[in-house]
Amino acid sequence: MTELQHRPTALLVMEERRRDDVYPEAVLKEIGTLVDLREPLTRERLAEDPSALVGVEILLSGWGAPVLDSVLLGHAPDLCAVLVAAGSVRPLTTPEFWARELPIVSAAAANAVPVAEFTLAQVLLGLKQVHRISREIRERKAYPPDPRVAGAYRSRVGLLGLGEIGALVASHLRGFDVEVLASDPVVDAATAESLGVRLVGLDELFATCPVVSLHAPLLPETEGLVNGELVARMGIGATLINTARGAVVDEPSVIPVLTERPDLTAILDVTWPEPPEPDSPLYTLPNVVLTPHLAGALGAERARMGELVAAELRRFVLGEPLRYAVAPDRAHLRA
Repeated sequence: MTELQHRPTALLVMEERRRDDVYPEAVLKEIGTLVDLREPLTRERLAEDPSALVGVEILLSGWGAPVLDSVLLGHAPDLCAVLVAAGSVRPLTTPEFWARELPIVSAAAANAVPVAEFTLAQVLLGLKQVHRISREIRERKAYPPDPRVAGAYRSRVGLLGLGEIGALVASHLRGFDVEVLASDPVVDAATAESLGVRLVGLDELFATCPVVSLHAPLLPETEGLVNGELVARMGIGATLINTARGAVVDEPSVIPVLTERPDLTAILDVTWPEPPEPDSPLYTLPNVVLTPHLAGALGAERARMGELVAAELRRFVLGEPLRYAVAPDRAHLRA
C-alpha cells in the first residue's frame, strides 16, 4: 500500500438520523486511515459556526449536506475536494462553488443499485401483470381461467431516461429475453446501442411497451412530461413505474386516466407533492401502488454509498484519478 505523504483534515457534515447508516463504523475506520477526521456536524450546526470549516481540506457529506455558498466557502480557504454520499449534488452546489473548480464526488452509482433492483422487480411483475390480476381476483373472488399477459418473452420494456439508474436497469434487462426501448434526448444512438437499447420517441415508448419505467431527472423540460395523453396510449394491462421524481408525472391529468382505465397499474415510489395531499385519489385508486421511496437506499443499503466515498477518498489522497467526480456541465442532469 502506498504510504500517505500528507494526512488531510476532513469534516463530515450531514443529518444525524442517517449518518450511521451511510458511514458505519467500518467505513469511518477506513476513512480514519486516510485523513484526520474532525467530529461530525450537522448542516444546522455548521451554519451556526461556519468557522468550523477553517483548515478543512476535504468535506464529506450525504443527506442534509450544507449549501456551499459564498459564506461557507469564505470560511474554507483550504478546501480541496467534496465527497457526497448521495445521488444529486445539485442541492449543495452554487455558482460560487463551481467557480472554485473543486472536484466533487457523487455516490449516485451506489444509490442506483437498489433503485435498479427495485425497478427490475417491478418490471418483471408488470410484464406478468401481477398487481392487476391480484386485484381482479380480490374483487371477483375467483381466479381468471387463462390470464393473458405479456410475460418476459420478447416483450418490450420502455425506459424514460438512460442516466445512471436507467442505464443500470437496461443492463439488468439484458439478462432477459425482452426488447428494451428508451427515450432520452441527451443520449445518442451509439450509446443506447452499447446498452442494448433502441431509442424511440415518447409516443412509441408509451404506446408499444407493456411496462414503462421513469428514470428522467427533474428539469424544466421534464416537469409534467408524463401526462394523461401519454398514459392513455398505454396498452391494456400496462404498468407505469416511477422511481425518479414525482413532478415528472403530471398527476392532475394522469389521475383521470387511471380512474377510467382500471386495467392500468401505476407503481409510484415518488409523487408530487410528497406525500400526496390527504384527499388525493392516489390513496384510494385500486390500480395505484404507493411506496415511500422504497426504491432508494434504505438501512444497510446506505453503507454502499459511504463505501464509495471512502474508496474515492483513498484515490484522492493518493493522487489517483477519481472515478465518480461530477463534471460541472453534467451536474444538472443528476436528479
